Amino acid sequence: MQGTVSTKHTMTTNHINTLDGLTTAEAAKRLQRNGSNEIAQARTRPIWLRLTDMLRQPMFALLVTASLLYIFLGDLTEGLTLSVFVLAVLALTFYQEGKSEKSIQALRQLTQAQAKVVRSGQTMHIPAREVVVGDWLLLSEGDRIAADGRLLNANNLQIDESLLTGESVPVNKQAATLNTESENDGDTVHAGTFIVRGQGLAHVTATGNRSQVGRIGQSLSELMTETTPLQQQTARLVKVLASIVIVLCVTMVLTLGWRTGQWLPAILSSIALAMATLPEEYAVVLTIFPALGAHRLTHAGVLTRRINAIETLGAISVLCTDKTGTLTQNRMTVTALAVKTNNSTSNGTILTWHPGLSVLAEDFHALVEHAILASAPTPFDPMESAFHALGQAHLASTEHLHADWSLVQTYALSPELKAMSHVWQMNEGPERTVSAKGAPEAVMDLCHMDAPARLAWSHQVDLMAAQGLRMLAVAQSRFLGDDWPDSAHEFNFEWLGLIGLTDPLRHEIPQAVAECQTAGIRVIMITGDYPATAKVIARQAGLPEGETLTGDTLDAMSDTQLQAMLSRTTVCARISPHQKLRIVQALQATGEVVAMTGDGVNDAPALKAAHVGIAMGARGTDVAREAADLVLVDDNFASIVRGIRVGRRIFSNLQKSMRYIFAIHIPIAGIALIPMIMGWPPLLLPLHVALLEMVIDPSCSIAFENEPADASVMQCPPRDTAAPLFGAGAIALAMGQGLCVLTSVALTDVLGTQGWSTGFALGSWTADLGWPPQSATHTRAMVFITLVIGNAALILANRAKAGEFWTSLRIPNPTAYAVMGLALGFLMLAIYWPWLAKPLQFAPLTPLPVVMAMGSGLLSLFSATLLQWAFAKFTPNRT
Repeated sequence: MQGTVSTKHTMTTNHINTLDGLTTAEAAKRLQRNGSNEIAQARTRPIWLRLTDMLRQPMFALLVTASLLYIFLGDLTEGLTLSVFVLAVLALTFYQEGKSEKSIQALRQLTQAQAKVVRSGQTMHIPAREVVVGDWLLLSEGDRIAADGRLLNANNLQIDESLLTGESVPVNKQAATLNTESENDGDTVHAGTFIVRGQGLAHVTATGNRSQVGRIGQSLSELMTETTPLQQQTARLVKVLASIVIVLCVTMVLTLGWRTGQWLPAILSSIALAMATLPEEYAVVLTIFPALGAHRLTHAGVLTRRINAIETLGAISVLCTDKTGTLTQNRMTVTALAVKTNNSTSNGTILTWHPGLSVLAEDFHALVEHAILASAPTPFDPMESAFHALGQAHLASTEHLHADWSLVQTYALSPELKAMSHVWQMNEGPERTVSAKGAPEAVMDLCHMDAPARLAWSHQVDLMAAQGLRMLAVAQSRFLGDDWPDSAHEFNFEWLGLIGLTDPLRHEIPQAVAECQTAGIRVIMITGDYPATAKVIARQAGLPEGETLTGDTLDAMSDTQLQAMLSRTTVCARISPHQKLRIVQALQATGEVVAMTGDGVNDAPALKAAHVGIAMGARGTDVAREAADLVLVDDNFASIVRGIRVGRRIFSNLQKSMRYIFAIHIPIAGIALIPMIMGWPPLLLPLHVALLEMVIDPSCSIAFENEPADASVMQCPPRDTAAPLFGAGAIALAMGQGLCVLTSVALTDVLGTQGWSTGFALGSWTADLGWPPQSATHTRAMVFITLVIGNAALILANRAKAGEFWTSLRIPNPTAYAVMGLALGFLMLAIYWPWLAKPLQFAPLTPLPVVMAMGSGLLSLFSATLLQWAFAKFTPNRT
C-alpha cells in the first residue's frame, strides 16, 4: 500500500489505523435488535384494499350488480354462476397484479444501495440496509450516505444536503477532534445526502426511521409511479368510449323497457352492453406490460429505476455514450512512456518505453514514481491500478516506492483544472513532496511550460494518441511546511513526461454500434480523452466518420452553433461532465430523443435532463444512479442496445395488444346491440360477458406480453414520440378487424336461427350429423364457438405484420397458443357440462353445427388478415 492518509485539523493517522469498528457478531446482534436501516415504505396493498380498488373499476362493478339483480329476480342459479365467474375474473386479475407488483419489488431489491464500513479491522462492502448504530462508515465521492453519523475524519469533504435543506450548494464538512467520545465533536452527516467531493469517516449514530430523513418520512428508493403519457392517452380514449356507452345503455333501457314493459331484464341487457363495449383491459395492459417489461430488461443487464423510461426506450434517436468502461473494457495497461533527458528546454531527446522492453531504464523511474504518488494509495480507478502494477513490476527493489509516506493534502480534479495533485509528508521534517497527474495540456499549464517545449510535447502527445492510447502527463514539486496554497497552480512544478495507457475495446461493440445504425439511432461518443485517442477508438467501434467536437470549442459556441455542429458530430473529446448537460439540451432542442450515459457525481444533471438517463452499475456513483432512469449492471454499451431492443419489443407488443382489445369488443358489442335494435331476443347476457372476460384478459396481457420481438424490430427507425400509441389509423384497422369477426358471428347466427326456426337444411344427409339446430340455445352455443375462434383469429392476425402471416406462425409463442386452446376448451366444457350449460343457456351440439361454427370463425381469420394487408398497402402511413 502506498502510504497512509491523514488530514489537517483532523484525527491523527495512528488513531485512524487503530479503528477496528464493531465486530461482525456485534453488528448482527444490533441489526436483529434494532431492525434494518430502512425507512418505512408503503406496505404491499392488503387483499381487501386490492379488492376494493377492483370493485371501483366499471367492469367489476357491473358484474357484481348483474349477479345481485339475478339473485333479486329469483334466478339463484344464474346469480350464483355469475358470482363464480366474477370470482374467477378477480382471481385472474389478482394474479396479473401480483405478478406486476412482484416484478417492481424485485427491481427495488436489485437497486438497493451499498455501504462501505470498517468491522473487525476490515473494510467491508455491505447492503446499506445492514448498517447499524456504532458502525464506522467510510465515505467516498459519489456515495449516497447510508445513515446519520458524526464525522471523525474528513478530506476536502463536500456534501449535497438539498434533500433535507432545499439548498443546492454543497456544504463543507469538518471532522471531529481527538475526543471521539463527545457526541458534539465534528459535523454531522445525514442519510440520503450525497458526497460531491472528498472522502471521510463517520461514526453512525442513527439509522432507518430514527435518521433525520426517516423522521421526515421520505422514501428514497421508491420507483416513480406517476401517470405515463400512454396512460393519459388511453384514459382520454376510454372516457370518449364511456360517454358513448352511457348514451347507448340509457337508450337500451328506455327502448326495451318501453317495448316490453320488463324493466329489470332491460337493465340487465344494458349492463351486458356496457360490459361488452367498455375496453377496461387497457388499464390492465398499461400496468402489466411496463412492469413485466422492466423485469424482462433485467435479463438484458439493465435495471429500471423509473418505469416511465420503458415507453421512451424504443424512441431513442441519439445515444450519447461514455468511452471508458462502456465502449472499452476499463482494463487499463501502461503501454508507453515518454520522458526527456533535458526537461528545462525544448532541446534534447524524447525517450520512449513500451512493454516489449523488459527493463525499465532509470530515466523513467521518476515518471512512474510520481504517477503512483499522484494516485490513490489504495487505488480503485483502473488507470491508477495500472500505475501501481507497473511500479510493483519495475520499482519494487528501488527507492522509488514509499510505503512509509503519509498523504497530507489533495487537490482534486476540477472543471477548471483537469489535473489532480497530492502532497506527501516524507518524514518528521518540514519538507513535502508534491506529485501531479492529468491531461497533458493541464499539466503543461501547471509547469508553466514555454511555447517551444509545449510544441514539442504536444507533437509527442499526438503521436502516442494516434495509436489509441489514453494520455496523461506527470509532474513533481517540493514544498516546505503545512501552509499549503489554495490552488495547485501555486506550486513550482517540474514536467516529468507522458504515460500512455491502453484500454481495449469490448469485442461486442462493433456489432452493437452497427445494430444502432441499422435501427436509425445515432451514436455519439463523449469522452474526456485526447481527441486523437477518441477518434481511434471511434473508428475501432465502427462509428461513422464525422466531426470531432472538443470541450474548448463547445464553450466558445452559441446554442444555435452547437445544435448545428452536433448534427454532424460523432465524437466529443476533452468534455467535462458539466458540458454533457449542454450537449443533451442542444440535441433535445433539435427534436432528438436523447439517451445519455454517466457514472460520476457531475454527470447527474445530464442524466436527469436526458429523456433516458443511463447510469453505470459497476463503477457508477450513487448520485448518478439516483438521477438515472436505467442502470447498466455490467456498464456495457451492448447492454444498452439490448435494452433498446427489449424496449421496442415491449412497445410493439403493447400496440398489438391494444389493437386486439379494441377489435374484440366490436363483435361483443354488436352481439349485445343488434338484437335490441332488431327486436330479437338477446344473445348476450352479463353471464356471457363474464365468460368472455376470462378469455380476453389473458389474451391481451399474457399472450401478447410473451410475444417475441419481430425480426425487423432493430431495422426500423425510432418511433415518433408525438404519434399516439393508438391513433386513428390503428383504430380504423381494429374496427375493421372487429367487423370481420362480427360478420362471421352474424353468419353463424343466421344459419343457426334459420335452421331451428324454418327447418332450413343443407341436404337430407345433414340430418344424420345433427343439422339443423333445434333451438335458440343451440344457436347461441354456435355463436360463441364462432366468437372464440374469431378471438383466436384476432390474436393471430395482430401477432403478424401485414403480409407476414405465415411467417408469424413459425415464430414460437406457446403462451398465445395455450391461451387460445384453453379458451376453446373451456367453452366446450360450458356447452357440454349441464351445470354450466343451463345458466349460460347453451345446448350441446352435434358435430356438423360445431364444424360450421368453427368454419365461420376461420373466415374471420382470412378476412382480418386480408384487411390488414390491404390497410398496410393502401394507407402505409396511418398505422
